[in-house]
Amino acid sequence: MGSHQVVADWDAAYDDPILLKEGEEFWLTGKTDNWDGYVWVWAKNQAGQEGWIPDNLANSIGSKTYATTDFSALELTCRQGEELHGRAETHGWVLCKNAVGLEGWVPAKNLKRIPNP
Repeated sequence: MGSHQVVADWDAAYDDPILLKEGEEFWLTGKTDNWDGYVWVWAKNQAGQEGWIPDNLANSIGSKTYATTDFSALELTCRQGEELHGRAETHGWVLCKNAVGLEGWVPAKNLKRIPNP
């Protein structure tokens, strides 16, 4: 995805964010949120972790819900001017890695893509 510059500070909101593995059963609480036009749903995994996940991550079969792919809701605290490497993007968020190798999600609106030279 390329390099991004942080245009507004971001502080990670959760200390122990939800983590799901592809095919893992989890539970939806019914709580939803609209983030910049994208639907997020509140989920709980088998380990008891809770958090927001993209709505398209949930695959319901009968009365059970499964993760369609691996997902970690870990956010990355970053500061204005910092350069990050974007690895993936979904639902208004970019999965980034910083200069010391930490990885997590940052809101896309807090980033500006740096054009390739």
